[in-house]
Amino acid sequence: MASGAHQRRLPRLLSFQGVDAMTSPSSPSPGTPPPASPPPGRGGPPKGLLIGVGVVVVGAAVAGAFVLGRRSSSSSGGDEGPSTPLMSGASTNPVAAAQVEGLPEPTTAELEVPGTVAPQAVWLDVHHPPKVRDALARNTWLRSQLSQPLGQGFVGGWAAFFGSTGEDLKGDFKGAVLDLLVGRVGNTPFRVAWFAGDARASTPAFIVPKATKSATAAFNALDAVASRGTLTAKTCPGGTPTAVAEGLELKRWLVAEQTLWAGKTPDRLVMARHPVAVLQGLCAEVPELSAEDNVDVELGFQPESFGRDAQLFAHVLGLSPDTRLQFGVEGDRLVGRGIAGELMEGTVRLDKAALSDELLKLVPEETPVLLAMQLKLPETLSAETLKAFWKSGGEGATRTRQVAVVWTPRGDSALPQEVAVLWGRPEDGTALEGFFSGGSSRLQQATLCNHVVLASSEAELNALRMSCAGSKPSMLAAPGPVLAGLREPGSLAFGVNLGRLLSGLTMDGFLSESRVGRNAPIPKAAPPEIEAARRDLESLPYLGLRGTVQGDSLVPGGFGS
Repeated sequence: MASGAHQRRLPRLLSFQGVDAMTSPSSPSPGTPPPASPPPGRGGPPKGLLIGVGVVVVGAAVAGAFVLGRRSSSSSGGDEGPSTPLMSGASTNPVAAAQVEGLPEPTTAELEVPGTVAPQAVWLDVHHPPKVRDALARNTWLRSQLSQPLGQGFVGGWAAFFGSTGEDLKGDFKGAVLDLLVGRVGNTPFRVAWFAGDARASTPAFIVPKATKSATAAFNALDAVASRGTLTAKTCPGGTPTAVAEGLELKRWLVAEQTLWAGKTPDRLVMARHPVAVLQGLCAEVPELSAEDNVDVELGFQPESFGRDAQLFAHVLGLSPDTRLQFGVEGDRLVGRGIAGELMEGTVRLDKAALSDELLKLVPEETPVLLAMQLKLPETLSAETLKAFWKSGGEGATRTRQVAVVWTPRGDSALPQEVAVLWGRPEDGTALEGFFSGGSSRLQQATLCNHVVLASSEAELNALRMSCAGSKPSMLAAPGPVLAGLREPGSLAFGVNLGRLLSGLTMDGFLSESRVGRNAPIPKAAPPEIEAARRDLESLPYLGLRGTVQGDSLVPGGFGS
């Protein structure tokens, strides 16, 4: 989903001719590492408006990776019950599994410790791992995909890593490596964190902040047979002391030609693809992982790590760093619980209202991503009134604007992003045209279904026009539970059509890889396995999250198909 030079860039929604300079939070301190955002010149949708999209997609990937592999009925310890295999076809023969003969001898070296601490940009907290794991293990769709090209392509070379057994490795444990890691190491609340700043730490780190004796024993059992190298770190990033006085050891695990790095302290276990990510995970501050009984998974993000757009967006809405997306387990699937978090002290910039039928008629039913908000702004909208409004802290007469963003992410950087802003007050059209007239982009503007529409392309505008006119299905034709959820009064609504989103990205990715040269023709049709994968993906449900202002916090609510 990276953006290229050929893409059109949608200006930041709230960066109004100098207004952003007055509303933007203070700049990071000199010691703060640079945010992990695309370099200047790249196009694409404003991250500040659409950051939740990336968070949800990342969460879906982590949830899948959490259960990929197989879980054999032979547990690696005596404190876990029987489980159902996920990868019934995973091979455990000596050819597919790891070989212990001929492996390189372990070596030791000192790690070059980063000079700055990398903040956690995105994190996923799994509060009830056994509940989540069992639900995913029973999920019929996931189980069926593990034997199909879609699932096999996702697992890739890691199937042999996770499918290798204690017998293959001549280790002091039974069952597959996945059983060991998921059944014992990951059987207590854990966090998956993506760090900003140092590019070497950009791979996710699996962190168990309060490891049990069983988890530590399982960790040691795999380390005893898989360790093929050690890096030592005398300090944490930035020169701060480590939790272990003599420093930290980062172990290189090698199984089935796949490398995983791991490290531990007396009460914490960390694994990642890169040793710097492990070091950051061992040194990072991780709060106690706890949540309500019906919340099993939470996704959070740090706006400052995503650049000025995201920082400004969170500031304008009054969202605190505590804001998170919540999910729960119902039966054999994950469902949305809502958007939760505290609001910035003294700032209530969101109102409570239901999405209008005019807006729902304007949004095409096939839209992969929808973000809507009820935003309090000055009664009369202009650059001058906005400046005065932000400077006064939001005082004065206000009017609630219903604002929505529709987005079709693309899986090929050569393709333009398809994104549009829908503004629910036509009287603001002249002001909006002035706000968005600067820069090199030329947005398509029209008034449709009593909304001002600012679209990234004529094609995107035409799609909205057809939906408004009834020439193509709109969100009014969405499944009943989805439509009912969108009509519930709220302050923030975030919907992802997982099937349409992932199917489109799959096709874009296939076409991008098919272009072997500048003049190579685009294939007229995708191979049968690609079409089959797209059909399977399109069966995935619609996921909806809602947050409603109540006092100084957001009350979560979820919906979906």
